[in-house]
Amino acid sequence: MTISAQTLASTPIVDTMIGFPAEDFSQYDFIRAQLKEGSISDDFPVEYMFRNVPKSLYGAEDPIAITLHEMDRFGIDVGVIGVGGDVSRAALKQHPDRFVGQGFVDPNSGMDGIRLMEQQVAELGVTSFSAFNCGYNPQVAIDDARMYPIYAKCVELGTPIFSCAGVPGPRLPMWPQEVSRIDTVMYDFPELVFVTRHGCEPWQELAIKLMLKWPNLYYSTSAFAPRYYPKAIIDYANTRGADKILYAGYFPMGLSVERIMTDMVDVPFKEHVWPKFLAGNAKRLLGLV
Repeated sequence: MTISAQTLASTPIVDTMIGFPAEDFSQYDFIRAQLKEGSISDDFPVEYMFRNVPKSLYGAEDPIAITLHEMDRFGIDVGVIGVGGDVSRAALKQHPDRFVGQGFVDPNSGMDGIRLMEQQVAELGVTSFSAFNCGYNPQVAIDDARMYPIYAKCVELGTPIFSCAGVPGPRLPMWPQEVSRIDTVMYDFPELVFVTRHGCEPWQELAIKLMLKWPNLYYSTSAFAPRYYPKAIIDYANTRGADKILYAGYFPMGLSVERIMTDMVDVPFKEHVWPKFLAGNAKRLLGLV
């Protein structure tokens, strides 16, 4: 069944992918550095996939206030944010009840990257990490040996990893994020909590099979307007996967919170799925309960 706007507004929400309007678009330079000539056409490297990207917010004087305003408008209690910049670190310090830190891992950094993971947990209270395998330079597959020390450290620290999976939006080769690669990782690290990001398309049905197979494999809805959530994912949540699907937005990278929540009321999740999808599953995985 769908959810009414009133019920949605009164249901606690944990957004497992939210951010702050940046000063400019230089944060995407690491992607542009790998794109072939002729593939770079927009400020936002995947702008071709989205309409009405909230670019007007970039360069704002108080980006933290903007994100908090949007969260308050639509009932988002907690946002999971990257800790890579000064703005994010200020938000964690100023609003520890509203934001939870997420570190970023780079398998090309070797042991320096592993030590940074430990530092981010100790100093910033990071409760999870994120990976973008197609975006690494050079690219590194999900099941590459260079990722294994990262997975082992996540298990040791008790922190989930949120990993982009499926065809990437930027015009980069897709092979590092083929969903089938997750199977080997889960076999080798059954204790690892692995959450996919960005849809797993066109392998979303394979992702479901793997979630049925591996207890610690999950799926988040980042970078998708709710009207485009894959039908297979909705059906899975409504049957056997209510505990496996986490809400994630994409503000301000590609979607406004208003667009997301306007679409959300038409998603046909069953009644028991909504509280788990919107907050319960994320709270459990991130230790927020």
